[in-house]
Amino acid sequence: MIIAIDGPAGVGKSTVAKLLAARLGCLYLDTGALYRAVAWKTLRSNIPPTDREQVVKLLPSTSLHMQFQNGAVQVLVDGIDVTGELRAPDVTTAASVVSAIPGVREWLLPIQRQIGQRGSVVAEGRDIGTKVFPTAPYKFFLDADAHIRVERRHRELVAAGRGGAIEATHQDLSDRDLRDRTRPIDPLVPAPDARSIDTSTLSPEQVVEVMISAMSTGL
Repeated sequence: MIIAIDGPAGVGKSTVAKLLAARLGCLYLDTGALYRAVAWKTLRSNIPPTDREQVVKLLPSTSLHMQFQNGAVQVLVDGIDVTGELRAPDVTTAASVVSAIPGVREWLLPIQRQIGQRGSVVAEGRDIGTKVFPTAPYKFFLDADAHIRVERRHRELVAAGRGGAIEATHQDLSDRDLRDRTRPIDPLVPAPDARSIDTSTLSPEQVVEVMISAMSTGL
C-alpha cells in the first residue's frame, strides 16, 4: 500500500505523514530529504546549486541511501549519515534550487520507487501522486492559506533556533512556490484523482482523521 501526500511548504505534510505512517504501521518516506541530500553533496563539493551541468555530473559518483530503524529515518550520502545536517538553512535553500533540475529529478526517481517497494509506505513531497507513484491507491494534496503557511514555517524556524524576520520567511516560501509550480518538469500540481485537504484550520491529528475516513470510504 502506498499513500501519496503532496503539497507546498508549510501545509504540514511532514508532520501529517509521520503521524499517518505511525498510525498505519507504514514506512515514512520524506522525498524532500533526498533532494536535500543532493543539495548537501553539491555544497560539500563546492558546486553552486545553480550550475545545473556540474550538479548533474556529480550524480553518477554519488551514493544515496535511506535506512529505516524503529520508526526513525537515516539518510546516508556516500556512506556518511547526513540526517542531522539536512535542515540547515543553506541546504534548504540549495535543495529548492537543485530540485528544479530535470537531471536530478530523473536520477532520484528510481531511488524513490525502490523505497516504495520495501512495503507499505506513506510518501510525501511535491510530485508523489503525479510522477513518483502515479498508481498509488490513495492520494492527498494538502494546501493552506498563504499567511498561515508563513506563520507555521516561521514558528518551525524559531523553534529550531533559526528564526529571522517573518518577512524573510514569506519571501522564501513565495520563491519556493514559484519554482515548484512553474518548473518545466513535474511541477507541483494536484493529481487528478487526489483528495484535496485545506489544513488552514485543522490540527495535524485532524488532518490524519480526514485521511483515514477518506481511505475507508475509497476517497
